[in-house]
Amino acid sequence: MSRETVLNLYDKWCTIPDKLRFLFVGGVNAAFSYIIFAIAAYLIGQENYQICVALQWAISSVFSFVNQKIFVFCTKGHWIREYLKCCTTWVVSYAFNAIILEIIVRYITKNVYVGQLVSILMAAVVTYVLFKYFAFKHRY
Repeated sequence: MSRETVLNLYDKWCTIPDKLRFLFVGGVNAAFSYIIFAIAAYLIGQENYQICVALQWAISSVFSFVNQKIFVFCTKGHWIREYLKCCTTWVVSYAFNAIILEIIVRYITKNVYVGQLVSILMAAVVTYVLFKYFAFKHRY
């Protein structure tokens, strides 16, 4: 496949509404994050689920940033500035995720795997809004 063909496909991809791109790429990111959480919970212990969620966010953040920048918001340049804004976004998303996980595990189910699955899905909505209107905001 030629470079020109790849660029044409990328340009067509970027014409798909960002909410649909976010659902697809976000699904990949969420699956990657959940796998990291599950492995950490298995290795460290389910009772340390807050440490596991912190590890999950720290490890998956770079993977997520690249995917969001290139495949969801299709932005060019400004890698460092956007990454720093994403770090701010992740602090908010992480806090939201950790709080929701704590509520679910304490009051709804003791199953940290189910709790984290629900927490990741809820945090995805917050993350999308923060990414769209803050981290990857287009200036016209």
